Amino acid sequence: MEPTDIIGIATSPNLPLILLAAFIILCVYLGVRIVPQSEKYVVERFGRLRTVLGPGINFIIPFLDRVRHKISILERQLPTATQDAITADNVLVQVETSVFYRILEPEKTVYRIRDVDGAIATTVAGIVRSGIGEMELDEVQSNRQQLITQIKHNVEQAVDDWGIEVTRAEILDVNLDQATREAMLQQLNAERARRAQVTEAEGTKRAVELNADAELYAAEQAAKARRISADAEAYATQVVAKAIKDNGIEAAQYQVALKQVEALAKVGAGEGKQTVLLPAQALDAFSDAFSMLKGHK
Repeated sequence: MEPTDIIGIATSPNLPLILLAAFIILCVYLGVRIVPQSEKYVVERFGRLRTVLGPGINFIIPFLDRVRHKISILERQLPTATQDAITADNVLVQVETSVFYRILEPEKTVYRIRDVDGAIATTVAGIVRSGIGEMELDEVQSNRQQLITQIKHNVEQAVDDWGIEVTRAEILDVNLDQATREAMLQQLNAERARRAQVTEAEGTKRAVELNADAELYAAEQAAKARRISADAEAYATQVVAKAIKDNGIEAAQYQVALKQVEALAKVGAGEGKQTVLLPAQALDAFSDAFSMLKGHK
């Protein structure tokens, strides 16, 4: 643009309109703020907090209001931190923690704390040491979820004045020194051996109980069988006694003869070849028995 053209514009009667249009455009540019969904803007007026702009279209007074801070409200994760702690039973452990948080009230975060991540990390370290110091090592290992809940609750209370919400707190790992690990391994092996011995002893006890029950059952069955046999023998004796009472001596002789014949049948029932020697009187007795049986029939 030539100098004569600039002079022509400056002396033009439309200059006020041009300046007014430029001023309006500048006011619109400075007075309209479009805030993304994931952010909030902190607005100051003459160095003091004026307001906080939420997502969407917002209007401020140009030249008086100024967007001083643009704060992300997305969830953030602190870097994994490792801190030493001593349990109630004087065991040194190294705890790895991770904390997730997000900013809810940027005006508190901006004007009350400078280094948010550093402040939260320091707070978490102190709370972890305090919480582990109240628990024994076994409780730290077995009640990790309870410890996480306690840490989250205490951190939430500590950072509430900073406009921050702690969404999650995690204990990633609890590390022990080598000597403590070896001692715990020996204790674990001893506990396993003790449980194995208890199980074996209980199995042996159960086997003895079952054997005793089996022997008792066998004795009861044998006694029952003897009782039944005795009842049968008593009944048979009763029948014979009644027959003798009713029929006289002939009934007794008949029973004796019957027993003799049965005994002779058993003697001759052996397998193979054998020789049976009987006295002469036995032959006469058998002859009489056979005669009585025939006669009885």
